[in-house]
Amino acid sequence: MTSVDLNADLGESYGTWTLGDDRSMLGLVTSANVACGFHAGDPAHLLETLRLAAAHRVDVGAQVSYPDLRGFGRRDLDLPAADLTADIIYQIGALQALATVAGTRVRYVKPHGALYNRIVHDERQAAAVVEAVVALDPALALVGLPDSEVGRLAEAEGLRFVPEAFADRAYRADGTLVSRTEAGAVLHDRDEIAERMLRLAAEGVITSIDGTDIALSAETICVHGDTPDAVGIARAVREALAASGLTITSFSEH
Repeated sequence: MTSVDLNADLGESYGTWTLGDDRSMLGLVTSANVACGFHAGDPAHLLETLRLAAAHRVDVGAQVSYPDLRGFGRRDLDLPAADLTADIIYQIGALQALATVAGTRVRYVKPHGALYNRIVHDERQAAAVVEAVVALDPALALVGLPDSEVGRLAEAEGLRFVPEAFADRAYRADGTLVSRTEAGAVLHDRDEIAERMLRLAAEGVITSIDGTDIALSAETICVHGDTPDAVGIARAVREALAASGLTITSFSEH
């Protein structure tokens, strides 16, 4: 690995409720996964986030979700495939319109929360997500977990699939993420997180929650914008990777 993209989930404030520090995060990351209103984000906040992304020259992705504002998109929904496809198209289209006004454009799609985790194994829902992206704009990249159903289907349909690693999340030995309902699922020590990402970049491995080393190939690394000390974690990861000689740049330039 000679270059790597850093991404964060942004635009998740809603009404009078502020979540995360988008302005500071946009000074550190190279890609912004911007909410689309289904799990978080109201139109005014989304437009503000997109304008900040444009000013920082940060690539924008549509972070699509189940229609689950109350659960922040982290509750699993068994939606019919046709409904899920339509929901994805609707969300990307809305963000594309706001991005145009903000002076930028949507370059990729990254599913959020429960949808992200479900399409690792659920072929039906993975196919519904891929169908939506292909139907709307096959030039859009799709970000997801390595060795997943959605990745396999995306590549079969000619989409660019971008494998992702998570800086602040714990992994199981099978390469999937530890559920947020379990202790230790979210990591908080910025130095430990930075060291994990350095090892990932140098050796292509990461230590799972049970101590097993697992092989992991990634083109982009995510730091969640709603994690406590998200800015400090993102800065530590960026500085450590840059000090090791890696170029920090959006994956669209890889």
